[in-house]
Amino acid sequence: MTQTDFLFREDAYLTTAAATISFINEDGGIILDRSNFYATSGGQPGDSGFLERENGDKIAITTCVHPDRNKTQCLLVPEISEHGLQPGEQITAHIDWDNRYKLMRMHTALHLLSVVIPLPVTGGSIGAAKSRLDFQMPEPPEDKDALAEQLNAMIERNLDVREEWISEEELEANPDLVKTMSVKPPSGQGKIRMIRILDGDETIDWQPCGGTHVANTEEIGLMRLGKVEKKGKQNRRVAIHFADE
Repeated sequence: MTQTDFLFREDAYLTTAAATISFINEDGGIILDRSNFYATSGGQPGDSGFLERENGDKIAITTCVHPDRNKTQCLLVPEISEHGLQPGEQITAHIDWDNRYKLMRMHTALHLLSVVIPLPVTGGSIGAAKSRLDFQMPEPPEDKDALAEQLNAMIERNLDVREEWISEEELEANPDLVKTMSVKPPSGQGKIRMIRILDGDETIDWQPCGGTHVANTEEIGLMRLGKVEKKGKQNRRVAIHFADE
């Protein structure tokens, strides 16, 4: 089976895309030849939305996942398994943009949080209303408000966010680029996707990431820090929320 062309990597703002159905599994799961739906991985949930048939009928999609170990395909999970779609059928894929855009803003904000708190990341989760990173942090932060101010000051610098690619050999030679201790970048394809956050020519953050991001930090909006929870002897969980929600 051919792999899915991940359109969301090239254009995270692509809300609608024409595609052809490549495969339908026994549970009604749908694999497209090209997908603007992001598949669950790296702490970011899969997109929801709907597929539109040429006759105008709509099939609701609850999420999107990777069905293969190497993460080369996107499998859309339909709300109803008996949807009638067939391999070879041409459809139009629509993502839930409001939800996706919140996830993009949150994901980029978490990258900045890992700059504000320069400690090893032991876990993370991205949500539309609340996101968090787990840090190797034996002691709680002395001033949580100061961390929030630093995060927002960085957001308000209108930093550019860019996608880049390096070889797997380059990453192996620079293991410190990987901030997450619990999640490793997917390997086996010869190249690694990197996200670089820039202030002019100055690199603020550069790390492997397969997720979707905003193009500039001004899109994030102001954030507030939520609870800082103790998770074992060495770890603490730091949550972030949109300040206006």
